[in-house]
Amino acid sequence: MRLFLDTANLDDIQWALSTGLIDGVTTNPTLIARELAGDDPTEHVTAIARAVPGPVTVQVISSDADGIYREARDLARIGDNVVVEIPMIEDGIVALKRLVPDGAVVNVTLVFTPAQALLAAKAGAAYVSPFIGRLDDAGGDGGALVADIRAMFDRFAPECEILASSVRSPRRLVDAVKLGADAVAVPPAVLRAMLVHPLTDLGLTGFLRDWGSRLGVARSDA
Repeated sequence: MRLFLDTANLDDIQWALSTGLIDGVTTNPTLIARELAGDDPTEHVTAIARAVPGPVTVQVISSDADGIYREARDLARIGDNVVVEIPMIEDGIVALKRLVPDGAVVNVTLVFTPAQALLAAKAGAAYVSPFIGRLDDAGGDGGALVADIRAMFDRFAPECEILASSVRSPRRLVDAVKLGADAVAVPPAVLRAMLVHPLTDLGLTGFLRDWGSRLGVARSDA
């Protein structure tokens, strides 16, 4: 199982890379727009791709097949580690069928049903991204979606990976892994939350207190 940091913030990316916990980065237009502050989007994406040794997913803005194809082709040229994200719409699938022969690695995003995942895999997607948090918010079951896709891919599309996205908590991330996600896109706040627990802090405080007390006794005996 792999962890992808879901952000376009270079400081967060550098922090996560320093921990050695992430295998790649996922972005989307919303995340990139938050970081631009007048910068050129291509330059910002290029900086991310150069900083990250693993895959970096970058989403197209176009929604027509020709536009998606042209934009995806340009994004793929940024770096060998760039994974192009295209939306799960009819024009996206049409563009995907053209991109795969070109050698592009494609993630089909905004997947909300097993049927959508199946069509994306059949068209040649390397990844599909079920948005489990958004489905949960709408009254659905994001975990069940991951489980259904896993069961289906194990039989019909083992070469397509499940990249679970829209993960809102450490518990939901663990659920996604248990239910069969190959990778999970995790926001920086959730990754940080995974590292801590109040009982860990309490236990460490107790260990250090006891050790300090013992050293004090040893010094007094000397």
